[in-house]
Amino acid sequence: MEYLYERISYLRGLVDGLEIDEKTKEGRVLIAIIDALEDFADAINDLEASQSELDDYVGAIDEDLSEVEDEIYDDESDDEYDYVEVECPRCHMLMSVEDELLDDEDAEIVCPHCNETINVKDVVIYEDDDKE
Repeated sequence: MEYLYERISYLRGLVDGLEIDEKTKEGRVLIAIIDALEDFADAINDLEASQSELDDYVGAIDEDLSEVEDEIYDDESDDEYDYVEVECPRCHMLMSVEDELLDDEDAEIVCPHCNETINVKDVVIYEDDDKE
């Protein structure tokens, strides 16, 4: 951003070197334009500093989020379950059930379609060749 300040200083030097009178209409306009340019340069400088700070902050958030994702998804990969499609004996709709749950004959599940509580020993395991 230093180059903007250098260019504005150059313009100020030109106005001073040309001995433009600040009391004339043209002189007031030129001085006002140079002052406005300086204000723009200040605003751009502030925006650049804010943008740099935001970039650093977003980078830190991204790193933190990556660590959280690693924690969450690494844990989930260790706890993966195998699912089996079963048919509800009441509404005959298919649902997914954890494979290990079918080993417990006393376990009960709720059908997501008919909302009935069903004992796992009553469900029928769905296989592709059952469908015709």
